[in-house]
Amino acid sequence: MTYVTDGIESVMAQAKAAAGDRDVLVHGGYTAQRALKAGVLDELQIHQIPVLFGGGRRLFDVLSSRVGLDIVRVLDTPEATHIRYRVRR
Repeated sequence: MTYVTDGIESVMAQAKAAAGDRDVLVHGGYTAQRALKAGVLDELQIHQIPVLFGGGRRLFDVLSSRVGLDIVRVLDTPEATHIRYRVRR
């Protein structure tokens, strides 16, 4: 296990270098927000379920500007809708 404490840009650069040709996956709202804000996230996948919660972490509160997304794939099931987006650069 490696701990990186010098920012999300360094985390993503080290993860991509270690992954080689494979994908790097980011899990959790906190880390995804930081990666989006820093401009180091290439794609975003959202799993929308048919339940509304009254609390929790808001996914996109830390973004200081608009982030453009292009839909790559939509998979609709009775349990959830899975939407994959490519982040516009």
